[in-house]
Amino acid sequence: MSETRSPFGRRHATHIPDAPILEAVGVTARYNGRVALDNVSFRLTKGERVAVVGPNGAGKTTLFKVIAGVLAPTQGEVRVAGHGPRGHICIAYLPQRSEVDWNFPVTVADVVMMGRIGKMGLLRYPGRQDHALVRRCLDIVGLAELADRQIGELSGGQQQRMFIARALAQEAELMLMDEPLTGLDVGSQESIFHILDALREQRVTVMVATHDLNMAAARFDRVMLLNRRLFGFGPAAEVFAPDRLREAYGDNLRFVQSDDGLMVLTDTCCGGDRR
Repeated sequence: MSETRSPFGRRHATHIPDAPILEAVGVTARYNGRVALDNVSFRLTKGERVAVVGPNGAGKTTLFKVIAGVLAPTQGEVRVAGHGPRGHICIAYLPQRSEVDWNFPVTVADVVMMGRIGKMGLLRYPGRQDHALVRRCLDIVGLAELADRQIGELSGGQQQRMFIARALAQEAELMLMDEPLTGLDVGSQESIFHILDALREQRVTVMVATHDLNMAAARFDRVMLLNRRLFGFGPAAEVFAPDRLREAYGDNLRFVQSDDGLMVLTDTCCGGDRR
């Protein structure tokens, strides 16, 4: 595998020109002894924005952790720009807010600076350029005035923007966002999408786990319908066929005709995907 070394000896995977930014081939994974992913295969190109949808327990979080190299698949493989996920510093994983200890005594700027570790190494103190980049990233997401605020004092939307700033400081090329819009008001959601639009212009590939099927159809290039196995991956108009949705969601799915068209309702909107 082609690779480079960081200042403290860690090997970083390099990218193979023209390789897909992300490819999963026959990925199967077990979580707590149960199959969480079953023979999942797909491929993404640079700059895509993909929504990953499915009921609770569908394996969305497991998929993200396998892509990030946090979990190893039982079978199959994931390739990021031509290599396995371990060793890449271009992957940013943004966890669900419920997985974060918001009482931990760090500031917003501290968290964003954590994105620089892969670039500068654990044994080196941040330099002038690192601090300048962190300030620039905070400016981009509109949090510059809150740089010294303890993270638990932020609103839900501000917390998500802080994680995006950390990914920007990391210079991530692939962002995995696990339910970043859950619990946010419309204004906060629009702020997140404004940032995602800017990332698209920089050809950053973004995968977002969400329970909002209507938003997935309206705001994303492609959608991935997942419930342990892949039920569909492509344009929402094709993937969100009623029969396919019923197969993936089972009894959790309801269709409601409204003035705005066919609305899809599920009873999985509140709990986090723990697998």
